[in-house]
Amino acid sequence: MGGIRKTTIALYLLQRLKEVGIDTIFGVPGDYNLSFLDILENDKELTWGNNANELNAAYAADGYARVKGAGAVLTTFGVGELSATNGIAGSYAEMVPVIHLVGTPSTSSQATGALLHHSLGNGDFSVFINMYTNITAASAHLTTGSAARQIDEVLSTCLRRRRPGYIGIPADIVNHEIMVEDIPLDYSIPKNPPETQEAALKAIIQAIEVARHPIIIADACVVRNHMHKDVAELVKVSGFPVYSAPMSIDVVDHNLPNYRGCYSGASSLDKVKEEVLHSDLILELGSEQTDVNTGGFTYGLVPSKVIEFHTFSTKVFYSTYEKVAMQELVPLLIKYFPKQASRDIQKVIKDLGPRAQRSITPPGETMLQDYFWNKIVDYLPERSVVIAETGTPALGAFNLTIPKDCIFICQVLWGSIGYTVPSTLGAALADRSRRVFLMVGDGSFQLTAQEVSVMLHHGVCPIILLFNNDGYLIEKLLHAYGRKYNDFQMWEYANTFNYMGANLAINQKRATRPFRIGVQNKITTRKEFESAMHQAIAQPDHIHFLEIIFPSNDAPEEVIKHSGSYGGT
Repeated sequence: MGGIRKTTIALYLLQRLKEVGIDTIFGVPGDYNLSFLDILENDKELTWGNNANELNAAYAADGYARVKGAGAVLTTFGVGELSATNGIAGSYAEMVPVIHLVGTPSTSSQATGALLHHSLGNGDFSVFINMYTNITAASAHLTTGSAARQIDEVLSTCLRRRRPGYIGIPADIVNHEIMVEDIPLDYSIPKNPPETQEAALKAIIQAIEVARHPIIIADACVVRNHMHKDVAELVKVSGFPVYSAPMSIDVVDHNLPNYRGCYSGASSLDKVKEEVLHSDLILELGSEQTDVNTGGFTYGLVPSKVIEFHTFSTKVFYSTYEKVAMQELVPLLIKYFPKQASRDIQKVIKDLGPRAQRSITPPGETMLQDYFWNKIVDYLPERSVVIAETGTPALGAFNLTIPKDCIFICQVLWGSIGYTVPSTLGAALADRSRRVFLMVGDGSFQLTAQEVSVMLHHGVCPIILLFNNDGYLIEKLLHAYGRKYNDFQMWEYANTFNYMGANLAINQKRATRPFRIGVQNKITTRKEFESAMHQAIAQPDHIHFLEIIFPSNDAPEEVIKHSGSYGGT
């Protein structure tokens, strides 16, 4: 057991956040959280996100968490926390542990039902935390007698379940002294039931031993459970052909000889679809069978051929093994993997032939998205973070060949446009040693463009690649091309840094780190694109902005396939 010591509620909460790897807290000041912000600003180990608004702050915390493992956002009561709701809901949908800290009115004001600003004027101060119960795994409104226990319960539950959490902090108890015990935060998942796990493992091994064309499909929950190394070892031990899903194109090393591509039902490359559907056994790891992830529910996998490994259960064909989590089961499968199965698979790989590839780019100098997605791979270094916005960038990235140890960020399920600009800020702050590439459409950019200003403030260095195709292209392709509601005001995007104050001396003085401006060009030809990318790659300590002009109706082949299979489901 650890020692007992005196601290304050705010200091204890910050200590626990740092313990799980959080060193940046995003958010916006508000009068109910200012006392807590004083403590945060005095902590030299923490950085204040200083975001433009609460929605952006929640998005930034999500992007940060996808790189770091957990994130945090601080807002004020009522108006601030509701502004962040969309971002927290996205984190819940996509299993990203973001801790939402909310500065609330004093305990005395809440006890008397005072008619305070930012409230609904009805004396009910529980209404907002009640709203959050549906988009968080755990929530608590801190009290002086139970604050330490409440903080630990929220954090451990959220990290265990890979979902957001909510902690309300009354303004008058921030500096209240409490006694705490120095013990590590425990958020390990329960051990699998031994007998149930043994039965599941036996059934899986038997299925592998009789299969002739087995494959692996690795999906989003492998990423959420930080199981990259386990899956890499399973892929190596088995030798099985392995495929990723759109939510997790970074889950498997694309340089492996048995990596075959991205499977998303009818949206897949034809060769990938043929290979997957021809298999007689599918080890499906961490599957999220959402509409976009499955090509509009066209996955076509027969249950009698599928073994599903999930975060909290395992399913072998039609039998479900409750509480048998893949985090413990997959290492056991690796340990006891039948050797004969891995030897027999070499002929299967050989018979499949070369890996499927995107179509060759049409010749010419016009910027086309099919050219972009074939060419961008030349500029991605290992350990990059690739962030693709909902719409044509997300779909175009399905078949992107990414280098080793990259992180891919995309809201394939929640799909809130504008998410990626703040998410890029969060990801860049989470690990400054990685090159960050943002692919964002012009419409999505307009929703959250303010966060470029915050990128300058923190001196982060992403390469921003804005797709200017003059409107909401994905919506035009999905429904009634030519409608005016998909048009919006044109901006001079390449001048974004200037408007955001890049040339103002006061901004350099206030920045947490100096910022340097690199490329900020409007790109209309392939030669211009290649020249700009060459400069951007050569300047890793600069921030870059490439406004790429595409024909207004140009879309990559993945979008055409998807729009045909999706059908407005």
